[in-house]
This record gives sequence, C-alpha cells and structure tokens, in this order.
Amino acid sequence: MKKIIVAGIFGLSMAASNLAHAEPVKIGVITTLSGGGAGLGVDMRDAFTLAMKKSGNKDVELVIEDDAQKPEIAVQLAEKMIQSDKVDLLTGIIWSNLAMAVVPNAVAQDIIYLSPNAGPSVLAGAKCNPNYFNVAYQNDNFHEAMGQYANKDYKKTFILAPNYPAGKDSLTGFKRYYKGELAGEIYTQVGQTDYAAEIAQIRDSGADSVFFFLPGGMGIAFMKQYAQSGVKIPVMGPGFSFDQDILPAVGDAALGVKNSASWSKDLDNAANKEFVEAFQAEYKRLPSVYAAQSWDTANLILSALGKASVKDKDAFRAALKAADFKSVRGDFTFNTNNHPIQNIYVREVVKEGDVLTNKIVGTAFEKRGDAYAEQCKM
Repeated sequence: MKKIIVAGIFGLSMAASNLAHAEPVKIGVITTLSGGGAGLGVDMRDAFTLAMKKSGNKDVELVIEDDAQKPEIAVQLAEKMIQSDKVDLLTGIIWSNLAMAVVPNAVAQDIIYLSPNAGPSVLAGAKCNPNYFNVAYQNDNFHEAMGQYANKDYKKTFILAPNYPAGKDSLTGFKRYYKGELAGEIYTQVGQTDYAAEIAQIRDSGADSVFFFLPGGMGIAFMKQYAQSGVKIPVMGPGFSFDQDILPAVGDAALGVKNSASWSKDLDNAANKEFVEAFQAEYKRLPSVYAAQSWDTANLILSALGKASVKDKDAFRAALKAADFKSVRGDFTFNTNNHPIQNIYVREVVKEGDVLTNKIVGTAFEKRGDAYAEQCKM
C-alpha cells in the first residue's frame, strides 16, 4: 500500500477556503498501475496527486493501490479501504468492468465514489445513486460523436471494440448516431494483442472506414498491426484510441486520424493552460484525456471540501453537485444523474515538432448529457 500526504501551495484563495472545513480527509484511489493498461492508470494517478499537491490542502491523505486491471483485486482493495483504512471517498478506477464490480457495493455502504474515467451505462441509468458521481463522461458519449462525424464521409463502416461494458457501450453509442451501413461488427477479447483475424475480416468486408475502441495496449497493438498489414481503409475512433498515452507507441501511422473527446490540450481556457503547463513541468510529458479527467476530479473534490464537511454526506453531495470548480474542459455541469453535461469535440492527430498530439478541428456536440439520464430515478 502506498500512502501520500499532499502538500504544496496552489493558491491563497483555495488554501483559505479549505481552512473553513479543515479536517482529516482520506481518499482511496484504486487504479491500474501494472500490466497493459498501466499507462492509463499512471496518468490518472499522476494528475490527481499533482492537483492535490498544488492545492495546499495538507489535511488530505491519499491511499493509492494497484488493481492490476483485475475485478477481483479491485473488489478486495475497495473493501480494505472502506473497512480497514476508513476512507471517506473512493476514486480512480479506469475500466468499466472493474467499476461495475466495485461501485454498487461501495455506494451501498454510503461511500461516495467519484469516477475519473469509467462510465458504464447502467450506472448512469437504472442503477444511478446519489453517492455516485461521474466526472468524466458516460461511456457512449465519445462514440456517439464519431458516429455523427462518420455520416459526413462514410457509408459503410466496420466497427470493433472489446467485449466488456465500455466496449458494448462504445458500439451502442456509435450506432445511435451513425446512419450508414455496417460492414461488420466485432467484439474482441479484453487485453487481446493479436488482431490478424480481425484485420483480415476488415480487408474483405468492403468497408470504406473503420471505427474502433481499443484503449491502452490493445489500441497500440491494433494500430501497429493495421499499419503493417497494408490495409488502407481509413480509421477513426474515440479519443482513447488516439490519446497521448498511445500516440508515441503508434507513431506516424496515426497522423491525420480523427477522434473524439471532451478535452484537448489546445482548449483555450485558463484552467486548461495551467493544467497542461503544470503536468508537463512535473512529469516531462503531455497529459492525456485520463489525466485531464483526473485533474478535474481532484479539483471538484477540493472545491466541495471548501464548502462542506465530508462527514456531512448531504452537504458534501450538494457541494459536489454544484461543480463549483474551474474545469479544464471549460463549461461543466452535472446532469440529474450526476454525469457531466459538456461539449464533445472532434480532434485530429497532428505532429508538433517531433511530438504526435491532437488538435481540435470541430465540435460534435454542445452541452451533451447522455442517453440514460431519463432512466435515473434520483
């Protein structure tokens, strides 16, 4: 187990506001720090700890653990944090299957969970909960944006994603807005590294485009093999398939690819500029969408701690719901189901000097909520 006491001054106003409710606060961070998905969890952890460090709130203690991308380990860690470590809040999970294993039981024990990434549809709809806040998105959102974008240029798209909750939400979201024909639809294995069979199917499908959601090491493996295969059918995907954690490993094969996200490093607002500069200065690399969402999650928590005691659940939930913080995404509010209402952008992979990154080329949705909020009975 790794414990971190945050330190460092972010701003006098933030530090002063925290003094009004100065009390020990313990946050359990369960994320993926080993294996093929480690890059995602490392970005989550690094951004979260940096935001806490810069806040100057010395009353916050972080308990950080590695779930190794395994649901059974995540469940064990959550129980340990709740029962033994006595955490006040939980956060950190990247993968939707792990979130589904942990979140329902945690919120049933009256623990507030804030998601910096995973956004399974059932937690936005029928199983929403006052103790569950998603600070990232609902899983369908980025994929809906690419479905809409694909209508501009493509008539016959081949789609694929991993066979787990986020993968299913992904293709559901794409199909919700895509009006063309599907050349094929495949669910791959989680953690798969060999895509020769899938690429052969794409080659023979008659597709004029490929949409894929394969986060982390899965996306790296697919894009490298796709480039080596000689298949020239254009690809597109959500930001996770072409984010900063993946681009260095994929290389120039990603240049020009369009992808969707609620954030990009070139978003023109003061909070985002401060975040990108701070993250680069601390870690000598560009941040990813995972880092941006985690930074916002930390600052949302800090804003709520400045207004209410974490021990007063009703007051603290209300403070979270108010979302009174400066998001790196600009405008940010919570929907009735505690999921974001936010813009979703179309980005393009470009090269800045020797560095592959993304720039915004359009807005797919303005103030988009999600398709499941009406199913939430809160």
